[in-house]
Amino acid sequence: MKQSQMLIPTLREVPADAEIASHKLLLRAGMARQLASGIYTYLPLSLRVLQKIQAIVREEMNRAGAQEILMPAMQPAELWNQTGRWDVYGPELVRLFDRHERPFALGPTHEEVVTSLVRDDVNSYKKLPLNLYQIQTKFRDEVRPRFGLIRCREFIMKDAYSFDINQEGLDRNFQAMFDAYTRIFTRVGLNFRAVEADAGAIGGKGTYEFMALCDIGEDTIAYSTEGDYAANLEKAEVVYKPSRQPDTKTPDLVKIHTPGVKTIAQLTQFLGIEANRIIKSLIYRVDDKLVMVLVRGDHEINEIKLKNLFDATNVSLAKEDEIRTLTGAPAGFIGPVGIDGEEVEIIADNYVQDVYDGVVGANEADYHLKHVKPGRDFQVKTYTDLRNIMEGDDCPRGGGKIKFARGVEVGHVFKLGTKYSQAMGATFLDENGRSQPMIMGCYGIGVSRTLAAIIEQNNDENGIIWPVAVAPFHVHVIPVNVKVDEQRKASERIAETLGAAGLEVLYDDRPERAGVKFKDADLIGLPLRITVSDKAQEGIVEVRVRRTGESYEVQIDNLTAFVKEQLTRLDRSQTNPSR
Repeated sequence: MKQSQMLIPTLREVPADAEIASHKLLLRAGMARQLASGIYTYLPLSLRVLQKIQAIVREEMNRAGAQEILMPAMQPAELWNQTGRWDVYGPELVRLFDRHERPFALGPTHEEVVTSLVRDDVNSYKKLPLNLYQIQTKFRDEVRPRFGLIRCREFIMKDAYSFDINQEGLDRNFQAMFDAYTRIFTRVGLNFRAVEADAGAIGGKGTYEFMALCDIGEDTIAYSTEGDYAANLEKAEVVYKPSRQPDTKTPDLVKIHTPGVKTIAQLTQFLGIEANRIIKSLIYRVDDKLVMVLVRGDHEINEIKLKNLFDATNVSLAKEDEIRTLTGAPAGFIGPVGIDGEEVEIIADNYVQDVYDGVVGANEADYHLKHVKPGRDFQVKTYTDLRNIMEGDDCPRGGGKIKFARGVEVGHVFKLGTKYSQAMGATFLDENGRSQPMIMGCYGIGVSRTLAAIIEQNNDENGIIWPVAVAPFHVHVIPVNVKVDEQRKASERIAETLGAAGLEVLYDDRPERAGVKFKDADLIGLPLRITVSDKAQEGIVEVRVRRTGESYEVQIDNLTAFVKEQLTRLDRSQTNPSR
């Protein structure tokens, strides 16, 4: 492909609104352009990358026994009402009306659509198991689109859905998808990790996120210094190990004046104590009731764990007027002492029960209570794991301590069970003629986000460094001076010969200075660059490896074999599993 004929509008300056490497480089390398906030046009180079990622996804999904289909992007509200998600999904759901005022949504996911499809066409155990997938544009009205393709309002996704007759079948399909995802992300050259996760709005039990490790990741991964344990921060379990209580008796309660002292940091400084002696009290609205939640001052409440404890749909901090009505005090001065357990349920993280001689809000503005002892001064209905895990905590699965890393979610696998099949009547007749709900799984890959994650992990100060498997072209052929006949003709012969050998070649035939071409070549980041100079008269060209900077002088007659050997070496080094 001649570069002069391709739309590759490279930029020298970093766009002002681009915050992270992948966003900057997608724009600078002429691969994408923003149409509106969170909505992008993919230009020829990035589209070639997307097509290669999709080809790998298709190969591995087909290998795992899935069948490709294509479902509509527009989904009628009546399907979402059958599962209750029309009202629950929230403002991220892009809603619209047709000319007859019938409500629709642009699909952010397709559980309802695929369940209705299978419900209407599959009715016997003999037609199961079934695994259907598609690669399609999705829509989510993100409150804050950011980081280029990492968080968009319109994006490309692969979503798959399995249907089985029993749990054993679901387990097999789930494992097949887990293994397929491992192969996919290995093949595209990502450094990733599969971590335990919460299912969120999709629902179901037994989920894993596939996280591309990078510093700009919006998710925190908790992993063990020993063993294979890894989990999303919201899912990571905290091991409770009771601490030994001191032999001294806790003194009686004392109310102290703490004017304007609302935060844990202010309170520790004001009283000269450690945060682990403070009990932090927060009021949450959990669906239709108020709950007081207690954690130690040095810990943070995990709202996902709180939501799962109550199997709730919505969890949010109570409003200021609700807090005042319930406790008589503003936020920052509330506490469990004197709270009627019949009026509001009090629950606490496990580690609260180990606090002795503690401090809580006095339920009066500008006052706290000290010498507080759980069990003596207030009662807790339930002690359970309600906090975020912290670095240095014990691993919940065997030995080792917890450490943190940052990651971008590029894939997610769920065991849905019967959440959707029961709600929508997707049943089959078993071998005894009895009607049973189908057992479902759901499996997603963010294809366009994967492209961004690859760039985020593979770049330097000069530009992108593409892994061989997904590079838009394998080789960049650059004559130093295209006006010199010998260089131009040699470059054309090289491009034609390599193309005939099955390699993808970008030939820079532009009448630009060599320095401009080399800068663009580094920015675009193809695996190999072949520079054709005056040495072409001697049958020699320079081959430069973009990833390592290594350069070789190679005889043109041996060039095809040398290029293939280098590409194979690079591909192997980039796709070794690092999990």
